[in-house]
Amino acid sequence: MIKKAFGVDIGGSGIKGAPVDLSTGALSADRLRIPTPQPSTPDAVADTVTALVESFEIGRGVPVGVTFPAVVQDGVAMTAANVDQSWIGTDVDSLLTERTGHEVFVVNDADAAGIAEMEFGAGRRSRGVVLVITLGTGVGSAMFVDGRLVPNAELGHIPYQGASIERYMAESARERENLDWETWAGRLQEYFSLVEFLFSPTLIIVGGGVSKHHRKFLPLLDLHTPIVPAELRNEAGIVGAAALARRAEEEKAALRQRPRTATGSFPPVPTGGGTPEKKDPSSKKDPSSKKKKKKKGRKEREKAAMKKTAEQARSADMEAAK
Repeated sequence: MIKKAFGVDIGGSGIKGAPVDLSTGALSADRLRIPTPQPSTPDAVADTVTALVESFEIGRGVPVGVTFPAVVQDGVAMTAANVDQSWIGTDVDSLLTERTGHEVFVVNDADAAGIAEMEFGAGRRSRGVVLVITLGTGVGSAMFVDGRLVPNAELGHIPYQGASIERYMAESARERENLDWETWAGRLQEYFSLVEFLFSPTLIIVGGGVSKHHRKFLPLLDLHTPIVPAELRNEAGIVGAAALARRAEEEKAALRQRPRTATGSFPPVPTGGGTPEKKDPSSKKDPSSKKKKKKKGRKEREKAAMKKTAEQARSADMEAAK
């Protein structure tokens, strides 16, 4: 098992990174923060990430996980929040792998924070549906089902009163409108009651900088679901990105080690336990095709019998003519 990876957290104002001890989830060196270049174009950010990684001299072969403020699909940024819009459509994995010389795996920033909580924080050993909600400038969210991430669950962008609900109940809304804790908790109650109704979670974890004040607002909420503060705060993105990089690298290594068939392709994954593989229902023979075959066989037999009868009649005629 990979015991060390490097985590990078890309934000709108700063890019942070550090090596992570994956046996504990702790940073193995002080994190370094470099201001996000402006404009935050792909080339400029890639140069900054490369400089950050190189400053630690982590050695070859160490995987790098990178959080990114966007919906990410197969390593490609589908959106861009708080970074230059030219990131949309960029293959972030490939760009940063080429620039840093390390295998890079990119993940949505809120998903990274969720991964950190599930592996090393408040979500350890939790089953069922777990929601990790981060409250800050906006609202980030990560969803897990029996420990597996459901990527890009943007629960902070649920429509509400003509805008995203995060504008109404994020930590920034509390500060902008100078709300007291009780009034803000009333808004959180609306939001968490909604997600509780939609997903029936077994646990809700609240992160973000405001989670350090959790005693001022979490006890004011009335939910059926247990709701607890996050245990990892400022380092959650870095730790989660590193944990994702380890998992992705180990999955790739396992795939490479699987034996190939004579044709060069990988054999099918065994179903386990010696249980015979179930046949695909679509592979079953169509009953109508059986009927067609039977009908065709009957016609051929009738045709052969008629031919034989005709030959016998011809032979009888020839005998009579002699």
